[in-house]
Amino acid sequence: MTERSERIVGATGDLAALAAAVLQPGFVGATPPPWVRRWLGEGLGSVVLFARNIVDHDQVAALTATLRAERPDVIVAIDEEAGDVTRIESARGSSRPGNFALGAVDDEGLTEEVARDLGAELAALGVTLNYAPDADVNSNPANPVIGVRSFGADPALVARHTAAWVRGLQAGGVAACAKHFPGHGDTRVDSHHDLPRIGGDRARLDAVELAPFRAAVAAGVQAVMTGHLLVPALDPELPATLSPRILGGLLRDELGFQGAVVTDAVEMRAVADRYGFAGAAVRALAAGADAICVGGERATEADAVELRDAIVAAVAAGQLPEERLAEAAKRVGQLAAWTVASRAGRAATAGAGDGSAVGLAAARRALRVVTGRAGLLPLAGPAHVVEFVPPRNIAIGAETPWGIAAPLAELVPGTTTVRYAEDDAVADPAAAAAADRPLVLVVRDLHRHDWMRDAVARALAARPDAVVVELGVPELVTGAVHLATHGATRAAGYAAAELLTGPR
Repeated sequence: MTERSERIVGATGDLAALAAAVLQPGFVGATPPPWVRRWLGEGLGSVVLFARNIVDHDQVAALTATLRAERPDVIVAIDEEAGDVTRIESARGSSRPGNFALGAVDDEGLTEEVARDLGAELAALGVTLNYAPDADVNSNPANPVIGVRSFGADPALVARHTAAWVRGLQAGGVAACAKHFPGHGDTRVDSHHDLPRIGGDRARLDAVELAPFRAAVAAGVQAVMTGHLLVPALDPELPATLSPRILGGLLRDELGFQGAVVTDAVEMRAVADRYGFAGAAVRALAAGADAICVGGERATEADAVELRDAIVAAVAAGQLPEERLAEAAKRVGQLAAWTVASRAGRAATAGAGDGSAVGLAAARRALRVVTGRAGLLPLAGPAHVVEFVPPRNIAIGAETPWGIAAPLAELVPGTTTVRYAEDDAVADPAAAAAADRPLVLVVRDLHRHDWMRDAVARALAARPDAVVVELGVPELVTGAVHLATHGATRAAGYAAAELLTGPR
């Protein structure tokens, strides 16, 4: 046995603790399971919460207090973008608009205010790291996974609002994590399912994809999340999450980022299908990542054990330098120290979780109406609402409600509604609405779905007075009245319902 092997065998316990320190696992349940509590005493540095862990504000505050009782500096992460991607309000829909709505308003002060409001709420719940903002430039309208999660298609606008969001969230007491580095906007592929390829030369990347991340670094962002993306202009062989050129040469050396690098979930097929679940985690650490996010789909102790043991074995085999693992654990510790300092002196009360007044005001400002025919708004009485359901974006919780019908029925009793998906046989979407009754057609990303465009065209042919409400990216404007909300949040739905019904 070599001297190095003897040293590693003798330090197996220390290596296991270091390996646990760089994991950010999820778990199932409204309370921390015994294995998570045990692991916190054995070196685990972080956990991540998902919608499945959240019942209400009091429960989340109690959950995070239980975690902190085991390890006071534990990093409690969440994927709370506000907007369509929400976890703390997954059961009702977000009371704050998402990035696209804030970009449509283009008031950096408002963006900072909304993010600060969210940060204060998360901090009160005991959350210390938020996997947000989404800093992607949505330059490809056909993008199936980013869309309204982005501030927009203009790199300068996205950069300004990314910086504002980072400042606001961190002023609220929660570490921000800009994602998905080096940029997931110009793709037609969802990295949950396969490996996207980002084209363009280095000059294009500098001008577009990288601009918001430079702004985030300049704003003092505490963490950056990698994207599972193949970017040939930067590395023709390895996805960004596994690329030393991208994480070390670009993010660290060129952009000067000194905070924690967090991977997107390593069970995502873009990397797991090619390198294996544990293999992707080991390669990411070797490439320069500091924390391994896992648990959206793999959330058991066995999954965490598989990753921990693979990391230890990689060090023993010389595939992962022990110094690199120690450096990663150190950066996680530095992030933890920042979160502890940010919590000092802050109120511990979580509040009732009734929603954000700032968010509703912002959602109202994000509404845009294109009118080609006067007299159709406000609606003259109870409407019939047809909501077209697109294929699910996996980043958005399946349980998260959306639409116009519910808030419209709250404001105008007698409102009726029906929903259609692609597989539903719909001969005439307007058939259920009486000729003298307002018809509202609700769509999400109408430009991306042929079946939806065909159905809306048939409805407008039968009822040219119908109002079209777009809850996604308003790339295609159609109808006598077109209302764009720039997101499908609860706040957007209520703001749109208010506008449709007029002053009350």
